[in-house]
Amino acid sequence: MSRAAAVSTLSAARRWRIVLARDRRYDSAFVYGVRSTGIYCLPSCPSRKPLRGQVEFFARTDAAERAGFRACRRCRPGQASLADPHVALVRDTCRLIDAQPDAPTPLATLAARCGTTPHRLLRAFQHVLGVSPRQYRDERRLARFKTQLRGGKKVSAALYEAGYGSTSRVYERTHARLGMTPATYRRGGPGVEVRFVTVSCSLGQLLVAATERGLCRISFGDNATTLERALRAEFPAAAIAPDDGTLKAWVARITAHLDGRAPRIDLPLDVRATAFQRRVWEALQRIPYGSTRSYSAIARDIGKPTAARAVARACATNPVAIVVPCHRVVREDGELGGYRWGLKRKQALLAREAATRATE
Repeated sequence: MSRAAAVSTLSAARRWRIVLARDRRYDSAFVYGVRSTGIYCLPSCPSRKPLRGQVEFFARTDAAERAGFRACRRCRPGQASLADPHVALVRDTCRLIDAQPDAPTPLATLAARCGTTPHRLLRAFQHVLGVSPRQYRDERRLARFKTQLRGGKKVSAALYEAGYGSTSRVYERTHARLGMTPATYRRGGPGVEVRFVTVSCSLGQLLVAATERGLCRISFGDNATTLERALRAEFPAAAIAPDDGTLKAWVARITAHLDGRAPRIDLPLDVRATAFQRRVWEALQRIPYGSTRSYSAIARDIGKPTAARAVARACATNPVAIVVPCHRVVREDGELGGYRWGLKRKQALLAREAATRATE
């Protein structure tokens, strides 16, 4: 369950986009039923996607069953909802935190209000979300701050409305998270120069984008325009422009890697990440070419053995495909799991790596 899944009321249009993306971060947020088959599934279900007019959304599995739908045998949504007893506790606590976003409620107080112990509450948060209640509050506050800035408010007004006590604290805590000062972020990233190029490759369209520090996005898709739109969405005022040839060498190395001609790839990155995401992505870069690891194995590798779901979310938010090889992470039972750019691409990448390694 993602942070968004824990607290947000998602629109039908947003839920449909999540289903199309097979975004496993929202598996605990809702299920969808298909009228033509009478089956309900998790958003990440690998089955063939139905027509939008045949889909109905439900917040809970029992609601889908009362409506006459039966559980999918592939994604097993009924079992998924029962498998993690921490989800309801975390969701209720998130609601308490969001009801008083500016109140620094101690862990003991939150635990008492939810009828549990501080230790159990902390473990539940780390298991489900990969962060502590305090870190969750901080991230929600940062999200409010970003919303205020994007709405055009001055930094001084936005920081107090978001719950920060001083300008020094907001600059101290948000600069690393935004990748720039709050004032720059408010203006949509002016002064940040991003060059990008979109090329055809064996997996469809490949977009490669970089700042002066390194690669900031590598993504796959079926449409170059859609890939460019996604690149521009985060910082609409940044200086984003087609590449003038500076990315040619990096693109050549990436495509050679995709084709199996350069198994090892090490390029500079300029990505924004939480501390947890960065630890996961660094662990992914240690997976040998042609090999795979499970989400739980990565969780153990970074010292968070119960954070397999949070590892999956970090993989799903990886902005630089290939260089951070999230496609090499699979489920414990060997199933592929999810992939931000489509399971067919993940399968093709793994098959090509295995074939290349076999010939070495």
